Amino acid sequence: MIKRSTKMLALLTMSPFLLIACSGGDSGSEQSAEQDTLIFARGGDAVSLDPSEVTDNESENVAQSILETLTTFAEGGTTVEPMLATEWQESDDGLTHTFTLREGVKFHDGTDFNADAVAFNFNRWMNGSGDSFPMYGTVFGGYAGDEAHNIESVTAVDEFTVEIQLSRPQPTLLKDLALTPMSISSPAAIEESGDDYRSNPVGTGPFTFQEWLPNERIALEKNDDYWVDGLPKLEEIIFRTIPDNSSRLNALLSGEVDLVAGLDSESHEQIEEEAGLELYSRPPLNLGYLGMTLTHEPFDDPLVRQALSHAVNKEAMVEAFFGEGAIPAKNVIPPAVEGYNDDIEPYAYDPERAKELLAEAGLPDGFSMELYAMPVSRPYMPDGAKVAEYLQSNFADIGVDAEIVTFEWATYIEKAINGEADTFLLGWTGMNGDADNFIYTLLHGDNVGSTNSTQYDNPELNALLDQARIITDQEERNELYREAQVILHEDPPIIPLVHTSPSLAGKDNITGFDPHPTGRVMTSEIDFE
Repeated sequence: MIKRSTKMLALLTMSPFLLIACSGGDSGSEQSAEQDTLIFARGGDAVSLDPSEVTDNESENVAQSILETLTTFAEGGTTVEPMLATEWQESDDGLTHTFTLREGVKFHDGTDFNADAVAFNFNRWMNGSGDSFPMYGTVFGGYAGDEAHNIESVTAVDEFTVEIQLSRPQPTLLKDLALTPMSISSPAAIEESGDDYRSNPVGTGPFTFQEWLPNERIALEKNDDYWVDGLPKLEEIIFRTIPDNSSRLNALLSGEVDLVAGLDSESHEQIEEEAGLELYSRPPLNLGYLGMTLTHEPFDDPLVRQALSHAVNKEAMVEAFFGEGAIPAKNVIPPAVEGYNDDIEPYAYDPERAKELLAEAGLPDGFSMELYAMPVSRPYMPDGAKVAEYLQSNFADIGVDAEIVTFEWATYIEKAINGEADTFLLGWTGMNGDADNFIYTLLHGDNVGSTNSTQYDNPELNALLDQARIITDQEERNELYREAQVILHEDPPIIPLVHTSPSLAGKDNITGFDPHPTGRVMTSEIDFE
């Protein structure tokens, strides 16, 4: 049986004197170094350490130790809790939100965190673009001057009070403010570093940025002036990049690293049997998918996209390449998200029907295409190369010749976003537990060129998603999202492949690690028993 993370919660209640007793050893010894430094290995490097300009988890997972948001999510779930804001009020019409900020907090450069800093960050984002701050535009309907932009103003009322004025109600606002791209940076550091800020981040978080050796390591040091007493518990966090899954696992087995993400399903049993290791599973809040770029022929024809949907044997794929808890996907959102439409019948694995649809589309002999294979291991796609090869075989059975190509991760993301791929493997981990964060983010027409890599722009879908953004009644929103999933099933821009319970593994003396469903890596509580 897999050992779950509840063990860690129990350890958190242990006496601090017992923890101190367990961490003994000479200060110059290898044991002592292991006790105050966590080395976390993952499959890909960060793209930027300014989370406001990226959408990938590898970047965000580092930034979460350096910068902080106004609100945050509770451990293990998506309930909103205070962070840099201590409390908030909403006007009766849902348009004015007033936040009381935490006092006595300083950025790592010694400047003050206050309402002016919050307003500075929001004004920076809203005066940007999809190229500069993609998630801001996704969350708030665009940028200053755009008709759909939902923020009228962000104003410092006094030193520790900030007011956000909306154009229309936004039922997900508090959750949106907990997203890592909404982290508050030091205005002084942004002005001093300019374009180099992406590799010199300055926030209020538990760790300060030390160095970044691209595609090798990112090192963070303890913030001795952190505003939470007693935190962080470690002196240093090192994020190691080890692209190969087997090499990453071997680094854990040899003791070279302490915690790893992106595990092959076949390695789970080995970890369970290995003394001194623990296997962790995140609750499923993600989607792995094959995107089809509609600006490329023949993917502008829904019959072709339906044909490819019938060609994929998802059941066999999930069993072969994904671990415990993974399920075949039929919708864009996972079953745990409100508004999930379980009445939709999944595309049956039916190669003959797929061939019939291709013939109807005027392609009885099939066609050739490129299939982008992810070069890094992600929670929703532990081994993109193997999945790509499997899909290549499925498509060959219906006469479609898929040439597999790949690139370094940052280039891969850029090319997919720019619509350069015919088809591509990608995925999404829900940031706030809301259907909007999946469907609107990935497939609304306004997000073409940022988070909508398929270039899909369906006016009927857009209207439903826009309406769901201004309704506060949750059941009404759920019905709109159910309708949206019907549209996406009949006119599929993506082939939903899998929802996973992403696995991580680490040394069993690690305490305070929360395998959060959003995929975030919060390090302030992490320690060694």
